[in-house]
Amino acid sequence: MKQQRQQFTMNIILWLLASMTVCNCLPLNANVSGRPAVVNIGAIFSFKTVIGKAAKIAIETAIEDVNSNPDILPGTKLILQMKDSNYSGFMAVVEALLFMESDTVAIIGPQSSVTAHVISHIANVLRVPLLSFSSTDPTLSPIQFPFFVRTAQNDLYQMSAIAEIIDHYEWREVIAIYEDDDHGRNGIAALGDKLAERRCRISYKARLSPEPTRDEITDVLVKVALRESRILVVHVPGSWGLKVFSVAQYLGMLGTGYVWIATNWLSTVLETNSPLSQDAMDDIQGVVTLRMYTPDSQLKRRFVSRWSNLTRGKPIGLNTYSLYAYDTVWLLAHAINGFFNQGGNISFLNNSRASELSEGNLHLDALSVFQGGNLLLDNILNVNMKGVTGDFRFTSDRNLIHPAFEIINVIGTGYRRVGYWSNHSGLSTALPETLWEKPPNRSSTSQMLHGVVWPGQTTQKPRGWVFPNSGRHLKIGVPHRVSYREFVSVRGPDAITGYCIDVFTAALNLLPYAVPYKLIPFGDGRKNPSGTELVRLITAGVFDAAIGDIAIITNRTKMADFTQPYIESGLVVVAPVWRKNSNAFAFLRPFTGRMWAVTAIFFLLVGTVVWILEHRMNDEFRGPPRRQVVTILWFSFSTWFFAHRENTVSVLGRIILIIWLFVVLIINSSYTASLTSILTVQQLSSPIKGIETLVSSKDPIGYQQGSFARNYLIDDLKIDASRLVALNSPEECAKALKDGPHKGGVAAMVDDRAYIELFLSTRCEFSIVGQEFTKNGWGFAFPRDSPLAVDMSTAILKLSENGDLQRIHDKWLLRRACSYQGAKMEVDRLQLRSFWGLFLMCGLACLIALFLYFLKMVRQYSRHYSEESDLSGQSSRSARIQTFLSFVDEKEEEVKSRSKRRQMERSSNRTDDGSNSTSYSIRRNSEFASNKSLGATTNRGEV
Repeated sequence: MKQQRQQFTMNIILWLLASMTVCNCLPLNANVSGRPAVVNIGAIFSFKTVIGKAAKIAIETAIEDVNSNPDILPGTKLILQMKDSNYSGFMAVVEALLFMESDTVAIIGPQSSVTAHVISHIANVLRVPLLSFSSTDPTLSPIQFPFFVRTAQNDLYQMSAIAEIIDHYEWREVIAIYEDDDHGRNGIAALGDKLAERRCRISYKARLSPEPTRDEITDVLVKVALRESRILVVHVPGSWGLKVFSVAQYLGMLGTGYVWIATNWLSTVLETNSPLSQDAMDDIQGVVTLRMYTPDSQLKRRFVSRWSNLTRGKPIGLNTYSLYAYDTVWLLAHAINGFFNQGGNISFLNNSRASELSEGNLHLDALSVFQGGNLLLDNILNVNMKGVTGDFRFTSDRNLIHPAFEIINVIGTGYRRVGYWSNHSGLSTALPETLWEKPPNRSSTSQMLHGVVWPGQTTQKPRGWVFPNSGRHLKIGVPHRVSYREFVSVRGPDAITGYCIDVFTAALNLLPYAVPYKLIPFGDGRKNPSGTELVRLITAGVFDAAIGDIAIITNRTKMADFTQPYIESGLVVVAPVWRKNSNAFAFLRPFTGRMWAVTAIFFLLVGTVVWILEHRMNDEFRGPPRRQVVTILWFSFSTWFFAHRENTVSVLGRIILIIWLFVVLIINSSYTASLTSILTVQQLSSPIKGIETLVSSKDPIGYQQGSFARNYLIDDLKIDASRLVALNSPEECAKALKDGPHKGGVAAMVDDRAYIELFLSTRCEFSIVGQEFTKNGWGFAFPRDSPLAVDMSTAILKLSENGDLQRIHDKWLLRRACSYQGAKMEVDRLQLRSFWGLFLMCGLACLIALFLYFLKMVRQYSRHYSEESDLSGQSSRSARIQTFLSFVDEKEEEVKSRSKRRQMERSSNRTDDGSNSTSYSIRRNSEFASNKSLGATTNRGEV
C-alpha cells in the first residue's frame, strides 16, 4: 500500500512537470484598486506532534496580529487554511495539491524534511513559495528547489556545532543513532563531513526505522554497546526519541564512561512537554543537547508573556520552532506587502491539458500556476525585519543570518546552559550577539564551555571509548622472524616470546582495562617477512594491530598509527675491520699532507714577516745575510715549542707574534691530542668510511631480508637495485662480509642499529663504520585514529620512567662486549679545513702589518730622499730604487743620527750666511756715512 501511494504521488509530480507546455492566463482574485481584499495562504503540518501543537498556536496568533496591524497589508487580510498531515507524508502531498485549487499564494510547511523534498517539486512547477520552519535537512538546496525557503536554522550548522564539541573534548570517534529517512541520513552525512574536517569520524551508524518498536531499538543499542566508541549522537524525531533513552537506561548505557549528545529534538521535547515525568528525566541525566539560539529582545519577552494566555491552560510549552513559526507568518506578510507595492498582481495560469486528468475527486484540472510567484519569492528573500527570534533576513545562500545554538546539559529535574556555539566564533560562554561585531576568533584558548555533568553523575571528562565487549579477541600480527630471535621468537601458535613481546605485554598490564588479544605469526618461517606488508594488512582488516621489530618510517605512518618508540634505532653501515698497527712514522699521521705543508709555509712566512718588521731596529735580526737566514729559520720553527730567544721591539712585530703564538697553541694542542689517541688507543681500519663510500662505489651492499633498508637505499640514496644483496641470517651476513665483493660477498652491510649491536656482540672482526645516517625507532602499529595507540604510548612512557623498559632490554639484549669494543675506527687525520680560519686570521694580520710598515718606510724615505736630492741632485728611477733598498736595510738609529747631523750642518750654514750678511751691511753703511761726510765738506769749501 505504501509503495502504491508513493507511485501515485510520483505520477502526479511527473504529470505536473510535463503539463506546463501549453497554458492560458487566467487572473483571479483581482480588484480594481490593485490590492485584493483577502490573500489565501496555507499551512501543512502535523497538529499533534511536539513541534506541531505549539507551532499551530504560534501561527494562528501571528495571523491575528498581522490582520490587526494597520501598518502592514492595509486593506488586505490574510486568510489561512491549515491542514493536518497527521504524521503522513502522503497526506501532506495531497493537502498541498488541494491548496493549489484554492489559489493559494504561499504555503507554510511542511513539517517533515522528507515531505518537503516531495512538495518542493510541486512548488517549483506551480511557482508557489514553500516556507518551512521545521524542515532543516541540509540537502534541501535552493538550486534544486528554488521555491523552498527554510525559515529556521539549517541542520548543517547544528552538525558543525556537534563536531566542534567532539573536537573540543578531543574525542575522535562517534556512533550515530538516527532515523533511516532523508532527514536522518542527510543530517548524519553532514555530521560525518564536519567531523572529517577535524580528523574525527563516525565509527558506526545505527539506523532505526521511522516508527521503531522497543525491541528494534533494543537490538540496535545492543550492537552499539559492543562497539568501541562511547560517544553517541542521537538524531531522531522527538515523537519517539525518549524511547531510545528509556531502552539505553534499561541496558545500562547511561552510566559512567558514556557520552550522549542529542540534536535539538530533545531540547524541543523538554520545552514543549515540560515538566517531563520523573522516569523520563532519569533516563536523560547527563545528556547534552542543542537548542536554536534566539537573542533576548522586547518582542520576544512580550510574546513569551502572552504564551500562557494563548495556550488557555493547555500543557504546551513554548519552543524555538514556535518562535520561528510566528516569524514565518510575519515574513510572509512583509513579502506580500512588498509584492503589492511593486505592482504585483495575484493571478494564476490554468493548464489546457489539465482536463485530461479531470476525473476523480482530486480535481487536478483545477491546479494552476501562480503568475507572481517569482516576484513574491524575491520579496521573501529580501525581507529584513526584527522578529521574536531576532534579526530575520537571509544570506546569499538563503540561510538565516547569525546561526547559533545553545548547548544544554540535562541535570536533575531540569537543565542548564553550558555554553554557546556560533558559526562566527565557535564555542563560547559569552552571548553570541556580543561576538558578532568582533573579529572571528577560533583559537584553541578561546573555545570554552562550562563544566558538564556527564552520565553517571561525574564531572570528569569521559575517555570516550572502551575496549569493545564483543567477545572477539584482537588479532595482532607478529613477524615470524628467522634471524635475531631475541626480538621475536615464534616456536608455536601459543609460544611467541622475545624482547618486543615482553614490552607489549608489560604495556598492556598498565592499561586500566583488559584487552583480549591473540598473537598471529606473519611469515613462512623461512625468510624474514616485510614489516611494511605487515602494517598494510592492518589497513586491509586482516590484523587489528601489529607488534614486533617494526621500524617507524614515513610510508608506514601513512597506513597506520604508531605508539611511542620503545627502542631507538637507525640505519648504520657494518664492514670488516682490522687492527691498525703503529710504525716509525706514526707521528706524521695526525695531520694530512696538505696540513703539514700549509703549516710549514706559515712558519716561514711569519718568521720572514717578523724579520722584516724587526730588521731596522733590532740588532738580533741584523748581521751578515747567512746569519739573518739562520735567524729567520730558527725563530720560525722555535715558536712551535715557544722556545724563541729573540726579543721583538716593534709594535707590529709583537702583534704578529702574539697572533701566531695563539695559532701555534691551537695547532699544537690538536696535534698532541690526535697523536695521543693514535699511539694509546687501539685503532681499527677499514676501506669503507661510511655510507658516502658505499654510494660512490660500485661494490655490492648487503641488507637484512624484509628490512626497509632496501627501499631506503634505492629510493633515497639512488643506489642501483642490482648492487643490493638480501641476507637472511647473521651467519649469512658474516660469511658475505668475510668473502668480500671479490669472492661473491658484499663490501658492507646496511641494517638497523638494534640488530647490528646484537650482531657485533660476538663478531669482533666487523664494526660500525661512519655515522648513523637515519634516525627512527620501533613501535607498535594500530589502525588510524585508534585510541588504543594513545593509551599504549602512555604505558610505554611509564615503562621507561620506572625502569622496566631497561630491565626488559637487559634481559634479552645484554651481551658480553666484544674484545674490540673499546677500540676505535681509524682516527680521521686533521684536515686543513678545520684550521683555515686560524691561518686566514694570521695571514691577514701579516699583510696588514707589512702594509703599515711599507707606508712608514715610504714616509721616512721621502723625507730622507728630499734631503739627499738637494745635496746630490740625483733623480733617476734606478738610483732612487737602489737608494730606497739601501735605506730599508740601514738601521733606523743610523738614519735618525745622520738626519740629525745634517740638520745641525744646515743650521750652521744658515748661521754663517747670517754673519756675512751683517758685515756686508755694516760695511755698506760705513761707506755711505763717509761718502755723506765728504760731500758736506766739499760743499762748505765751495761756499
